[in-house]
Amino acid sequence: MRKLSKHISELRPSYDVVIIGSGYGGSIAAARFARAGLQVCLLEKGKEMQPGDFPDNMSEAAKEMQVNADSRTATGNGLYEFHISEDITVFKGCGLGGTSLVNANVAIKPVERVFEDTRWPTAIRNDRKSLEEGYGKAAQVLAPQPYPVNAPGYPELAKTKALKKSAAAMKEPFSYVDINVSFADGPNSVGYEQHKCNNCGDCVTGCNHGAKNMLIMNYLPDAVNHGAEIFCNVDAKYVERSGDDWLVYFDLFHACRDVFNAPLLFVRATKLVIVAGGALGSTEFLLRSKEKGLSVSPMLGKHFTGNGDVLGFGYNCCEPINGMGKGSHFGDAKLKPVGPCITGVIDMRDKPNLADGMTFEEGSIPGPIASFVSRSLLGLTVLRHLEGASFWDKMKATMRRWVSEWRGPYYGATNNMQTYLIMSHDDGNGEMNLKKGRLNIEWKDVGRQPIFEKASKAMEDATKALSGVYVKDVVWNKELNYKLITVHPLGGCCMGDSASTGVTNHIGNVFTGSNGTTHPGLHVLDGSIVPLPLGTNPLFTISAVTERACKIIIQQMGLQATEDYPPIHLADVGYVPAVQFTETMKGFFSTKETDDFEKAYEAGKQEDSPFQFTLTIKTGDINVFSSNPGHPGSMVGTVIAPALSDKPMTISNGVFNLFVKDANNPLHKKMKYSMQLNTHDGKHYFFDGYKQVEHDKHFDMWSDTSTLYITVYNGTNTTGTKAGVGILKIAPGDFAKQMTTMKAVDTKNKWESIKALEKFSMFFSKNIIDTYIKPVFGNIKNKLVDKEKHEKVI
Repeated sequence: MRKLSKHISELRPSYDVVIIGSGYGGSIAAARFARAGLQVCLLEKGKEMQPGDFPDNMSEAAKEMQVNADSRTATGNGLYEFHISEDITVFKGCGLGGTSLVNANVAIKPVERVFEDTRWPTAIRNDRKSLEEGYGKAAQVLAPQPYPVNAPGYPELAKTKALKKSAAAMKEPFSYVDINVSFADGPNSVGYEQHKCNNCGDCVTGCNHGAKNMLIMNYLPDAVNHGAEIFCNVDAKYVERSGDDWLVYFDLFHACRDVFNAPLLFVRATKLVIVAGGALGSTEFLLRSKEKGLSVSPMLGKHFTGNGDVLGFGYNCCEPINGMGKGSHFGDAKLKPVGPCITGVIDMRDKPNLADGMTFEEGSIPGPIASFVSRSLLGLTVLRHLEGASFWDKMKATMRRWVSEWRGPYYGATNNMQTYLIMSHDDGNGEMNLKKGRLNIEWKDVGRQPIFEKASKAMEDATKALSGVYVKDVVWNKELNYKLITVHPLGGCCMGDSASTGVTNHIGNVFTGSNGTTHPGLHVLDGSIVPLPLGTNPLFTISAVTERACKIIIQQMGLQATEDYPPIHLADVGYVPAVQFTETMKGFFSTKETDDFEKAYEAGKQEDSPFQFTLTIKTGDINVFSSNPGHPGSMVGTVIAPALSDKPMTISNGVFNLFVKDANNPLHKKMKYSMQLNTHDGKHYFFDGYKQVEHDKHFDMWSDTSTLYITVYNGTNTTGTKAGVGILKIAPGDFAKQMTTMKAVDTKNKWESIKALEKFSMFFSKNIIDTYIKPVFGNIKNKLVDKEKHEKVI
């Protein structure tokens, strides 16, 4: 398995550039700045998933779904994220590669009239050439192309033929649309190996065959190839200024630091911070930064748009559509090819009034959720009839419904279902804010805008041409106040000419407030800076805007990015089962007493100088950890020590050793901790600690394994002068919490997880028994032997 991300313990204290998010904006920025020779760190909230890791059935898909709503806050980082507000629901991807993992990868430009709108900054309106260059650079990497109809292995698809039929009946133009999908095996545009599309139709739950040109197939491996470092499961919270640098504060998923109420970690950016969390993520990040004191434009959160998205279905049509992705049924030879999620478009954008224009596309339902959608539509349409249809046509439709009920989604009515997606022009007046600590979208009566009635009418007309039953988006109805669902959220950090009209300037540089100044080195590059609905799929424009901005920023820095694309060969990384747990220890520390641990502990207590850390420890390969005498593990976490820093410190280069032999006494063993401490103002200390595990005349296993003797040095290693010493201890309550955090990670299945935990437990138990139990029985045995010898002598 090829892997792009590193473990969080490898995070360095500082980088030239820190990027938050790995969608189109973040991935492009990572590649371009790395190519300019800058040290780049990319932080991604989601997991890294590669082809083969994506769900292919409903059970697996359900585990990846997370919902944010008034009554429910997502605590994980599942791949499929739904953000539900009063008026609109947003669906987006959460993983390395962002929404590129779960979109249809359509690359289409807006019509020229979109860029004449004064909501665009003057620099873009007056210099369309630079934006066109951005489109060109994005096309070079993303490699969009139409479905190669009638090429070997790529027959004309039933769903595309049906869309052509609908277009003809509507008297609107049909065409094949450019999509970021590979239709040939071999190296892609950046020299990364890909497979060709196999027409499975599962694009939007994640391509398991490596054919979709997701960002993990191009920009991200290119960034890694040029030295960028990627870290996943990182939840960036806010940014603040530290001298001439920026600090990005973050938390970790799956580390259980919340169990100990641990402080946030941070990483330093010495030149640039690129916020690229998408329309929702970037806006929330800046809103939280504003709460922490960052001055921003009053326009922050405004002009949110759903890009005029409307979903619908043409159900139980008179001809097969084959629009249900195959999922775990991929090997079933009876199933017809589905094709990429979107292949065709009815281009309805050329209207006298731009606001009446629409992009009308067909789609497919991915296999993992095919059964769920089939059952839902069977219930919704049970009492629906085909208007104007003959008695026999109605009977045939009824039979198809029964067939779907009996045989499942690949037969009958649901196999004859066309999926629609329309993008149009809403008013773009949504507003995002923080409500009770969570991101909230307010947009009163958005679904009642006239454009959505027009879109609904278009889908109804398309369905009539196929003699089917038109099914509206399930939430777009009077009873639910015409709520909407969008898969293309834009805005919230919109570009503008000044802080009175936008949050950022034309290259995403964040305005400081009400005047025209900007925060040096703080940029937003993603869909959140797009200032209005585009009326078509937005990924190509987001990419072009980002490419343009990166080129200008790099030029302003006096640098130049390379343009060649050497072959990319990343080492295969297999699953390496490991064990992870989080530990808190507390105690006292003295900067005055630097020799005697006990005296330093007492002095620290008298001086009210506490010392506390919360560390997440990972064993690495559990097989190596339990057999290698060095037992190396990694650590990441925070340290609170007021005597050293008035704010929590983040650690780096953390190394943990369990039960290593004491160099001074082979009969004794140590648990060793070493790590670099990094302060918010740029200072560094080095922490060296150990627990003395030894058998003596007292049975003191708990004391030995819960007492840590620590020495802190100035600088980044033990050659610096001593900053102080102390003792830390584990409280019984914290130890109980620690046990709840222990888990196996990087395992393929539950059985492998159980085996990993068993190995760790056996290793720990063996060392405890060898150190504390065996000597006791050995002493007893020796005494008995001595007694027996004495009795024989007598």
